[in-house]
Amino acid sequence: MAKTAKVSAMPEPGLIVQISGLLPALSPAEQRVARLVVADPADAARRTITDLATAAETSEATVIRFCRSVGLEGYPQLRIRLAAEAARRVEPLDARVVGGDIPPGADLTQIIATIAFNDARAVEETAQQLDPEVCEAVVEALNGASRIEIYGAGASGFVASDFQQKLHRIGRTAYYWPDVHTALTSAALLGKGDVAMGISHTGTTADVLDVLDVARSRGAVTVALTNFPRSPIADVADHVLTTAARETTYRSGATASRLAQLTVVDCLFVGVAARNRAKARKALEVTAEAVRARRVTRRRG
Repeated sequence: MAKTAKVSAMPEPGLIVQISGLLPALSPAEQRVARLVVADPADAARRTITDLATAAETSEATVIRFCRSVGLEGYPQLRIRLAAEAARRVEPLDARVVGGDIPPGADLTQIIATIAFNDARAVEETAQQLDPEVCEAVVEALNGASRIEIYGAGASGFVASDFQQKLHRIGRTAYYWPDVHTALTSAALLGKGDVAMGISHTGTTADVLDVLDVARSRGAVTVALTNFPRSPIADVADHVLTTAARETTYRSGATASRLAQLTVVDCLFVGVAARNRAKARKALEVTAEAVRARRVTRRRG
């Protein structure tokens, strides 16, 4: 019997994050509605259903379908949630940094402000929507695993490598395989009691999906970390953890997403370490001592 992936639950305050995460799974017409809502929640909350449908160049029926696709009963509930969220949103003093786009001719002051705001928001919103129950299940699986395999490509590969290194520092048997052929062969050797974790911002990276599929077929517990809970990676995962990153211009799937992924990875790492506090502390002390001699002491001359 196929296992059912558990997707991170979405708490009330994160409607915009939820809509952003579900956007790729929506129909093209629903996506137009979603983009208007995400771009300006306060403005969308003030519109009638007819106004919003006209602005999105679609029908009122599509707006209703959009509401149901994101877990709401209808348009009144959408307006209430959007108005409440708009009232809570904290925007930067410089309105030019909102939205993540860096326009042509932007000076470094604006670039720095835009990147800092969006990176901080990605981390904060990721933490807000992260499901503690799913995290607990993943930590439990990692803690009891005989072997942990971590997979990721591109920018997600750096996060996979970081997680492997962190687990290794506290004495957990973990491996990161950047080459897909090696990753596939490693996944084929996994079995019950092992954990395979795939990291993909889009949830559509074929290399990561294929490896998780193999690992799952061998009986390993599979974990996915993605920005989009209805993406294909969820179909091959027993547990799905989600980030909440909206990239700025020039940085699609590369930086804000990486920081959001690292936030989740750090939560898992600390969760595992906390289960084995004494052993983890000792391992960290031993490994720190092993590299202490490689640090250069400033010389006075």
